[in-house]
Amino acid sequence: MNFRKLILPLLIVALALASCGGNNSQKEDGNKTSDVSTNGILGAGATFPYPFYSKVFDVYNKEKGIKVNYQSIGSGGGIKQMQNKTVDFGASDAPMSDEELSKSPAPIVHIPTCLGAVIITYNLPGDPVLKFTPELLANIFLGKVKKWNDPNIVAINPGVKLPDLPISVVHRSDGSGTTYIFSDYLSKVSPEWNTKPGKGKSLDWPVGLGAKGNEGVSGLVKQTPGSVGYVELVYALQNKMPAAQLKNKAGNFVDASLQSTSAAANIDLPADMRVSLTNTDAPNGYPICSFTYLLLYKDQKYDNRTEASAKATVDLVNYVIHDGQKYAESLGYAPLPDAAVKKAEEILKSVTYGNKPLQ
Repeated sequence: MNFRKLILPLLIVALALASCGGNNSQKEDGNKTSDVSTNGILGAGATFPYPFYSKVFDVYNKEKGIKVNYQSIGSGGGIKQMQNKTVDFGASDAPMSDEELSKSPAPIVHIPTCLGAVIITYNLPGDPVLKFTPELLANIFLGKVKKWNDPNIVAINPGVKLPDLPISVVHRSDGSGTTYIFSDYLSKVSPEWNTKPGKGKSLDWPVGLGAKGNEGVSGLVKQTPGSVGYVELVYALQNKMPAAQLKNKAGNFVDASLQSTSAAANIDLPADMRVSLTNTDAPNGYPICSFTYLLLYKDQKYDNRTEASAKATVDLVNYVIHDGQKYAESLGYAPLPDAAVKKAEEILKSVTYGNKPLQ
């Protein structure tokens, strides 16, 4: 038997398998491979912008041939997955706190993508359009104003027939960016709220019943005569829910709309865009608004991440803040004002792969 003829093919096969095994090991150990068109881009986080992201990412896939897999798991989950480096980008309705940033393995940047608002909805006969001042709203959710015909409500709603019904407060039972935005606003306009419940994604509520998600809150409000709750503007628009006019910092009663939400961002914006828009200084701005953000590591060269994956991720975010904006309004989101786009562009240009700019 000619052993050389037998051994040579076996060696060739063994070397080929070793080569394949090495590639597989590299894929398992590294965050991404260079074949972005095959592996796609992975993100996770905020539920609020999911319909907007879903649309933009689908169009992006059709135009660029790159799939984006976005997991709508909540802002907290998105931040955690970013910190664990298990996604290409995270997403959050609230900017990361100094503490959260300090616990991250490397600097993270915030890219605003659109704006949302939190509206006050209620269940009253005839669905009247009510007006609330900041003080009145805080006192309702503190449980200090207990009936709909309370003189404080009647005084700012002349001509509205208000029933002799107890006010039933409905709030979120789960941690959420919506609660953070709402409580951030109340903490600014009410010293009592600031020192007691405070602000956060989850709160120790003074009064009321809890329900999970926007769907749970709106469902409980619809089922409970005399109830009041807070939900995202996009959800209220889709479900044709009544929304109160709120008195803003300039003293104007403002309807919750896409226009007044965008207007809330017409202020002096910080370079890092980690900004609270609640209680805005903008004269025609709605007072309970917020940016929603995509989160990226400022230096994309980490672990075994490839430059191709880094470039693809940055290109995707650049698409969202430019071409993607045309899909915002039709889905119930407020697009970024020009000043915010310019700030987002500057931040994105600071993202590098090692010392190499990606834009």
